[in-house]
Amino acid sequence: MNKIKSFQVNHDILDCGMYISRIDGDVVTYDLRVKKPNGGDYLQNAPMHTIEHLVATYVRNSALSDAVIYFGPMGCRTGFYLLLRDSVSREEALALVKDAFAFAADFEGEIPGNSRIECGNYLDHDLAGAKEEAKAYVRVLENVSDMEYRV
Repeated sequence: MNKIKSFQVNHDILDCGMYISRIDGDVVTYDLRVKKPNGGDYLQNAPMHTIEHLVATYVRNSALSDAVIYFGPMGCRTGFYLLLRDSVSREEALALVKDAFAFAADFEGEIPGNSRIECGNYLDHDLAGAKEEAKAYVRVLENVSDMEYRV
């Protein structure tokens, strides 16, 4: 079998940030790297799950909602993937991610989709932890300019 593109990236030298992971036709996959790969500090499941609910809800309700294909966590627990139509500029994508994570960092109230009927693991959430992780990532995003992998 061929090695997939994401396994061809040297994760030992990849850092926190936002990267273009791949482009498939009119779909751009963004790698939202919240934690340094292989750094020993990973997203815990409950805060990661809460960020997923908050950010997915935000991006699917934004002005760019028609261009949102998917938002979800990486299995390695170092970040998330955001898939957008290529009609969204890189600058718009970065602004959307900044706004979405700021929304998560400041969120108060009931977590969207957090009921037994709406979620397959509705008891596994941590809003306080999600807010802390989102705040840290907002600080990372302030330094993002070039989204190309340099590894």
